[in-house]
Amino acid sequence: MNRELLKFLAFSAMVLAAPLYFKGGYLMNVLVFVGIYTMLAIGLNLLLGYAGQISLGHAGFFGMGAYLSGVLTATYAWNPWLAMPLAAAVVGVVAFLIGLPILKLKGHYLAMATLGLGIIIYIVFNETIDLTGGPSGLSGIPYLELGGITFDSDVKSYYLVWSFALLVILFAVNLANSRVGRALRAVHDSEVAARVMGVNARLLKVQIFTLSAVICSLAGSLYAHTMTFIAPASFGFNFSVELLTMVVIGGLGSVYGSFLGAALLTLLPEFLRAAQDYDIIIYGALLMLMVMFMPGGLVRGIPDFFKMVIKGRRGAGNA
Repeated sequence: MNRELLKFLAFSAMVLAAPLYFKGGYLMNVLVFVGIYTMLAIGLNLLLGYAGQISLGHAGFFGMGAYLSGVLTATYAWNPWLAMPLAAAVVGVVAFLIGLPILKLKGHYLAMATLGLGIIIYIVFNETIDLTGGPSGLSGIPYLELGGITFDSDVKSYYLVWSFALLVILFAVNLANSRVGRALRAVHDSEVAARVMGVNARLLKVQIFTLSAVICSLAGSLYAHTMTFIAPASFGFNFSVELLTMVVIGGLGSVYGSFLGAALLTLLPEFLRAAQDYDIIIYGALLMLMVMFMPGGLVRGIPDFFKMVIKGRRGAGNA
């Protein structure tokens, strides 16, 4: 049994055992969001951390998945299990068609183009009132059901969302360690060198952009059927920035780092509520300190910190 599989099994056991310790309640609801945001962070990390292509519009793909599933089920009475893959397919086609021209851009130009894309999608959510409900949102979205079980409680939603999240993690880990993953890292390090080595860099970037969008769409569908209500405010520019922050804080080019970043930025505001008006200051200071002292993100910074502590103790002992 290889190391990656052992790591995944240990992580899965921890995730599946969590409800035994928290036993429902508000925190369990927060952990449902950690699962959804983990999927989103992994999707963006495959694009940014592995392929080196920045995006400030992934909240738009998240929203597209949510609204397509929501409209199909709430308005047209589709089965949610059929609406979810259809939504993912539509988002994938849209991402592929948009990715062909947009991924010719690089750096700040690509960031601005994806930012514009996200804003356009957000405006569509707001303005198509007859279809999406506009700023008031879309309600009446049904819960998911499977085998007579309705996922209408925090614990049930937790297991539903994390089942998908674990599958996404397993897929992303295998992808990162495959030939495709090595090609993505080659494009990230030097697109010219990757082309010389026979990698079709342009097509690969479009493909990973599409895959990233599909993962975000799936997370959006789960969000819609878990909340049963969605509104454009959840899919705006601010959330795109927050999603980008999750990836950077957790660790670029790390699947489990995406989980750490999503968990930190989802749980931290909950613990800072007691600080009232000072929570934003504390939140900003922590992010600033992490960027300064853990530029590799939590997934690399935490092991480095412990190594530094152990080395310091050994040095003091020898002295």
